[in-house]
Order: sequence, then structure tokens, then C-alpha cells
Amino acid sequence: MPLHRRDVLLAGSGLALAGGRARAQGGPLRLGVLTDMSGPYRDLTGPGSFAGARQAAEEFSAATGMAVEVIVGDHQNKPDVGANIARQWFDREGVEALVDLPNSAVALAVSGIAREKNKVVLGSGVGSTVFTGAQCSPNSIQFTYDTYMLAKGTGDALVKQGADSWFFITADYAFGHALQADTSRFVEAAGGKVLGATRYPFPATTDFSSFLLQAQSSRAKVIGLANAGADLINCIKQAREFGLLRSGVKLACLLMTVVDSIALGLPEAQGLLMTESFYWDLNDRTRAFAERVKGKRQGAVVHASCAGCYGVTLHYLKAVKDLGLERARASGLEVVNRMKAMPTDDDAFGPGRIREDGRKLTPGYLFQVKSPAESRGPFDVHKLVATTPAEEAARPLAEGGCPFVRT
Repeated sequence: MPLHRRDVLLAGSGLALAGGRARAQGGPLRLGVLTDMSGPYRDLTGPGSFAGARQAAEEFSAATGMAVEVIVGDHQNKPDVGANIARQWFDREGVEALVDLPNSAVALAVSGIAREKNKVVLGSGVGSTVFTGAQCSPNSIQFTYDTYMLAKGTGDALVKQGADSWFFITADYAFGHALQADTSRFVEAAGGKVLGATRYPFPATTDFSSFLLQAQSSRAKVIGLANAGADLINCIKQAREFGLLRSGVKLACLLMTVVDSIALGLPEAQGLLMTESFYWDLNDRTRAFAERVKGKRQGAVVHASCAGCYGVTLHYLKAVKDLGLERARASGLEVVNRMKAMPTDDDAFGPGRIREDGRKLTPGYLFQVKSPAESRGPFDVHKLVATTPAEEAARPLAEGGCPFVRT
């Protein structure tokens, strides 16, 4: 069901952190979390992304007195729906910035609208490297991860283990295409071979049997799963049902998260490798952040998209304060430029910076799912295997092809 104006407003009810002075100047600064609240990425983003943005707004408002309101909308993984919500928010609801944007096709559509209206896109869930490459926008940020980071971390690790022949099962839209292309690049650079690929309709597929059988018939050592969320979990479960893993085939879960490990259960997921930029138990600061936001997660794990929406929202608000509220409202481009000029620092990701093309530089952490015997609790599911430094985890600036960046 399409999201209507009343639904959008109700979603943000009770979240305005407003004072009289801010209302006199035109009301609170409004941010809209545009995410997947009902589809295959809901558990990876959705309510968790909303929680992270709200946490940043509440902390910043308490520290500075600036009034901030956060609302949420469901783009249903449809670019036209996302575009319609974005236009309504910008034109009628006074929203200055959009947060999250899982589903790269939606993110790319919305990014163009934000640039046209001189607003801001604060991407956390968007993964395609095209977002900071050929279709980059000076009004947009890509904060949490991208397909280059995932491909480099997980693809490299598996090829070094001898898994040197690959077949991809790919979600047929911008994110899946980019993830397959980036991983193929690393596989081939390491001396491996890509034997083939198949694309499935997204988000309308739940039965992956025919795609898995195509992968099996290729005799590849690795099946690269260029998808995420519910699709990834279904692929893993169905691959086990078909006995593919017992035959020696490895699964490369190119965007797997702590949410997926918990959903699958350690007996099913143990030993799988994945690359992420955040894990709640990584260090003292990540644990402190997870403790503060856990009440908004209602018993669910604090995941990377929650952390990303927190980090990018907090940095945006710092830039707005530094620039001045009225000046920030007048030009989203100025806010993004100020975000790039200021170093980032938050409890979820630590210190860092945003590059000229809008990519936030973040280390890539290679994790392995623990065995049941290794786990100390329901959310203790990952162990750190390797770290790719932030400057190496992002595609080189000169290779991106962002039109407004000079290299």
C-alpha cells in the first residue's frame, strides 16, 4: 500500500525535539528516513535505520538545544514510490534531508531529486558504487558501506583460501549488478575465474531452486550471492536443502549482516564469512552506542544500518550547526560541502572523513560466524578475522568517474 501523507506524519509523531525559539524560526529541522519498512530489507534497515537517526537527533538536540524532527517512509523498493515520497517531503513537509535509502535504484532516483531541489541525501543502506561514481551527486553522501568494500573483503578472502572459480546469483537491479561486477574484478585480479551468472527478478523472488541448480551445473567452487536480506537467507537455506554445501561448494555471502547470522542460527551459519563496517561488540565505543540505542530496537540486535543512520545523521547535524540553521536550510549543497570539510567522529564508527565524491571512508571488517560453542549470548555471533584500512576499503577516487571530482 502506498504511503500517504497522514501515514508519514504519524510515523514521526512524538519525535519532534522542538523549543519555542526553533518554532519561531520556522519550526524544527526535519529529516526523513526513507527506507524499507515492509520488504526483503526491512530487518536489515527499516525500523533499525529509523532508530539510529532518532538516536542521533535526540542526542544532538539534548546537547545543543536545536530542535530536530525525524519522520519515516516506506519506499517499498520501488523507485517511483521513493521518488514520490521524496518530492512530497521536500515540497510539502519541509524535509531538508533524506536518510538511509536501502535499494540503490531508489537511492539513485531520489538523489537526482535532492540535487534538483538543493536538498541532501544521507545514504546508509545504499550500496552501489555507482552512487559515488558515474551517477554521483554533490548533494549526496554514502556513509556505511559500498559494494567495493564488500567485494574486496569477502571476495579476496575466499580466493586466497583456494575458492577460485565462481558463479553468481544476482538480484536484478543496480545494487546486485554492482556487487557482482566488483566481486568479479577482485576474483579475476587474484587469479580466479568467473564461470557464469544468473539474475533473478527483485524483489519478487522467493524460490531460488532453478538459480541454484544453474550454479551447481557450472561446477564452480563458489556460488557468489549478490543479494541481501530475506533473499540471502532463502538462498542459504535452499542451498543447504539441495546438499550443495555437503558437496564441497562454498557460499560467498557478499552482503551478510549480524541480522542474517541471528536469523539463520549459528548451527546453520557457523563458519560463513562476511564484510561489515560495524559490529556492536567491536570495541568500547560500539558497545556504548549499542547500549544507548537498544531501547529503540525493542529487543532486536543493533546492526550496521542503525549505526550508519546514527553516524551520518549526527555528522549532518554538526555541519548544520556549524553552518547555521537558516543558511543550511537555504542550501543542501553547502551542508554537504561542510560535512566533507569536517572530520567525522561518533561512537559507532570512530574518527574518519568524507571524501570529495561523497564516500565516507570506513574500515572494512572481515567477520566469521561463530560456532554455537564459541558464542556467549544471543547476539554474540561474530569474530573478527581481518581488517582492511579505511583508505584501502574504498574504491580509489581516480577510478570512480564522479563527474564533479577532479583527480
